[in-house]
Amino acid sequence: MQQRQKWPIRWDLLVRYRFIETLVLWEGRLTTRHLCETFGIGRQQASKDINTYLREIGPGNLAYDKYLKGYKPSATFQPRVTRGLADEYLHLMARNNELSNVFESLALNVANVEVLSVPVRDVAPQTLRPIMQAARQQCRLEVDYVSINNPDREGRIIVPHTVVFTGLRWHVRAWCEKNQGYRDFVLSRFRDTPEILDASPHGVEGDDEWNSHVTIRLVADPRLRPEQQAVVRADYGMQDGVLQIETRGKLVPYALRLLHIDPRAPRRGPEAQQIVVENLDALKPWLDF
Repeated sequence: MQQRQKWPIRWDLLVRYRFIETLVLWEGRLTTRHLCETFGIGRQQASKDINTYLREIGPGNLAYDKYLKGYKPSATFQPRVTRGLADEYLHLMARNNELSNVFESLALNVANVEVLSVPVRDVAPQTLRPIMQAARQQCRLEVDYVSINNPDREGRIIVPHTVVFTGLRWHVRAWCEKNQGYRDFVLSRFRDTPEILDASPHGVEGDDEWNSHVTIRLVADPRLRPEQQAVVRADYGMQDGVLQIETRGKLVPYALRLLHIDPRAPRRGPEAQQIVVENLDALKPWLDF
């Protein structure tokens, strides 16, 4: 009988070490309080975790800053138990400090399961940190940004309020002083280090499209035979023949793309489409037509 291979690091400690690396790299500050509040441990255990990390996992990775009253990444920081990707931090924040995504990223030896992942559009720490800080403090941010329509760097001043994952990429929702309105900016298209400026009155409260809540109603394609529609309803867990998805008005197009529904395209055959939007007319204000 093959002997079971032991973990080099106990799994619960590995999760905490990954949290330490992720937070200090992308927020630039780590305290025992972060560990206490996230994992429900005492200050003494949190301090022990940090010291053990420094001694055994990432010697020299953390530097204590008395002004920050916490640890910051050292100039020689090298990820040891993470990949050092912005995606790790952003998913951690998106899950509202629930560590399910960290568990998913552990290299568990589980057979018979394969997960298809999309290419990561990475963001440099020095780019993401000020964006997150400005969002939390509602500050103006001077950035260099490129786009498909304008591939040359363009200086802009934005006021970010929320980072969003669309299922394929990350963007930040922000007030744009150039356009005098709220816009979506792809994180991987920022260049260099954004500069935090002064406070702004344009916070999340003024973003009407963001604050509007919408329900998408999905039903089985009526062109399918009744027995086929029954299969589709079971696939999607529909209640009374309808699947309701609650989202923000501005996120409606992203939600439909994840479902492979393009209201502008000619309708595909019913076996390919399988589901349709029942309340498309109500969603038109949020679509690009």
